Amino acid sequence: MPDLPELAASFTAALHGAGIAVGPDRTRSFARALTLLAPSTTRELRHCALATLVSDPEQIEPFDAVFREVFGGPVDREAQRGQPGDPARSLRGTVPGRVPGTRKATGGGRGREADAQPREAPVPLAASPLDRLAGRDFAELSAEELARLSEVMRTMVLRTPTRPSRRRRTAHHGARIDVRRTLSASRRTGGYPLRLRRFVPRARPRDLIVLCDISGSMEPYARAMLQLLYCAARATHAEVFTFATRLTRLTPVLRRAGPDDALARAGRAAPDWSGGTRIAECLAEFNERFGRPGMAHGAVVAIISDGWDTGTAAELATQMARLSRVAYRVVWVNPRTASPRYRPLVAGMAAALPYCDAVVSAHNLAALGDFTAALSAPRRRR
Repeated sequence: MPDLPELAASFTAALHGAGIAVGPDRTRSFARALTLLAPSTTRELRHCALATLVSDPEQIEPFDAVFREVFGGPVDREAQRGQPGDPARSLRGTVPGRVPGTRKATGGGRGREADAQPREAPVPLAASPLDRLAGRDFAELSAEELARLSEVMRTMVLRTPTRPSRRRRTAHHGARIDVRRTLSASRRTGGYPLRLRRFVPRARPRDLIVLCDISGSMEPYARAMLQLLYCAARATHAEVFTFATRLTRLTPVLRRAGPDDALARAGRAAPDWSGGTRIAECLAEFNERFGRPGMAHGAVVAIISDGWDTGTAAELATQMARLSRVAYRVVWVNPRTASPRYRPLVAGMAAALPYCDAVVSAHNLAALGDFTAALSAPRRRR
């Protein structure tokens, strides 16, 4: 039986080569749709692919061209249902790497002869280089491989929960009456307010603050995460800090830098790169200068660190408690938690855990989905 993830990866790789932006998330959706729906005809197979892989009507024409090349064409014939000539049947038990094609008409008797003998089209089952890198640990990737992943990271959106703002919008069932609009509308009815106008507060996303550990123990992961933080810094209401032996605000640097030299500028702005770790001192500086004065109030704070700290665990616990009282949600990103044998034995990590709403690994591209989900989740009661 063919490997559905490999088949989905090879087909989406061909779409990507045709200019259709298909990422790992859509590839997983396509493979899941094949598993759940089990299409029995070419038309059903095409509809599964269209629903999960195509996001713009202009992409349908190049999509059909790739579909015809891989599966033999989107033509659906009832006579092919369950027969060897049906490409969709190959998903349920034919030889991997071969998908029977539909009839090829060339005109005249030669076309009828081709109709009588369905051809077989080879299907490339090799995953694309990007798909192969998605499951590898960031610490194992070279600088060139990290540059490839940056293209996917630029398409990722870091969303946070919403909060009511001071601005308001008109609503039919609002809790408060908009007196100004009600009196203005009453002019049409002789000064009698026959219809009450109401309003509700507008919702806006909460601010996002990211503190990234760039000490020696976190260097392999910090280089990958800073590429993701480049996207966060260019988003609205996002602040990026790095820390090792000192705290450095990188938001102005990353917003001015382009995608190619963002990492180089970040390294020049943070002189303590690959140094020691003083999490408690850096967190205390953040709380005093930025957090408690207003930046962290109601914000989502993400701390990227493995928890190794040269300071005392009691001081780190004190600073985490101060931060948790003003922040809406605290997410700790520790790549070491990806190992099933991981235990929070490091004193710094053990001291910070009680004040974290979520702990994720984000050690590779596939695990970044847990990170983005943790940022957008509602606050839990500690």
